[in-house]
Amino acid sequence: MRRAVVLITGAAGEIGHELIRRLADEERAPIVTIDLRELDEELRRRVQRAVTGSILDRPLLDALLAEYEVDRIFHLAALLSTRAEFTPVAAHEVNVEGTLNLLEFAQGQARSHGRRVMFFYPSSIAAYGTSRAEDGGRALREEEANRPITMYGCNKLYCEHLGRYYARHYKQLDAVPHAGLVDFRSIRFPGLISATTVPSGGTSDYAPEMIHAAARGEPYRCFVRPDTRIPFMTMPDAVEATLRFARTPAENLTQLVYNISAFNPSAEEIRELVMRAFPSADITFEPDEKRQAIVDSWPAAVDDSAARRDWGFAPKHDLERAFDEYLIPEIARRYS
Repeated sequence: MRRAVVLITGAAGEIGHELIRRLADEERAPIVTIDLRELDEELRRRVQRAVTGSILDRPLLDALLAEYEVDRIFHLAALLSTRAEFTPVAAHEVNVEGTLNLLEFAQGQARSHGRRVMFFYPSSIAAYGTSRAEDGGRALREEEANRPITMYGCNKLYCEHLGRYYARHYKQLDAVPHAGLVDFRSIRFPGLISATTVPSGGTSDYAPEMIHAAARGEPYRCFVRPDTRIPFMTMPDAVEATLRFARTPAENLTQLVYNISAFNPSAEEIRELVMRAFPSADITFEPDEKRQAIVDSWPAAVDDSAARRDWGFAPKHDLERAFDEYLIPEIARRYS
């Protein structure tokens, strides 16, 4: 008899870490993870099985399909934005073909045990492609300005459409209906700021990089203009939103893809908050033309009213609370 489990791909990342802790502690959920990196020992004790492997390995997925009964999938594995621009073919393989493999895996699971499989997919504001002259800085809805200019953004937008296809139109010409077995759900995350993970050079990482550099007593040269403004939220709020969204009854949801955001300060406003906490910090602006162009293609704000209405999205941290209650205390403690 197959064992019922939750599957988390890309589990070695920070969202994966926190999801494992929350699901294990709050639900006692049996968890299987997949990542190219090994899980920390503390997390390995919380999961039923930690698989070191690739989402591109179809025989591995077939073996998991045979062994486990998966009813929820959190598909976090991805090649992130900056690296994707340097290796676009590899990014397409991991981000698109890997997601297609997991969607087909979810379809097979649902067909085998006769129940829908919840499939959570983290999308990104990189799915947008706009200009401030065009949008006037207003908050964009999910269906607006979907013309991404990066490989990562193209991957994310396409996978949103793949998820919609599996959820609503899969094999629509077949005599036997197949659609509706995958309960696809996606959040378009803004820039995420974490106190516990060192930024990895992503295009929206100028905000967390600024804070971490100041706490370490290192100079920081910000690669965007002082007036640059995009949406952000804290990592704890992102994890809470993921779980709240995943636990919401399907009948409450009016769409498959939702924006969320908590605050959208300018880079200069972030600098001022960092300087308030670390008065001797050396922070200057040296915009990188290419990276600036990417950030400028994203909206200054997003409309997340659908998430607030349909599943009660309500971030704990506004800008001031994010700095005063989470970022500054935790980061200062990290480097003390």
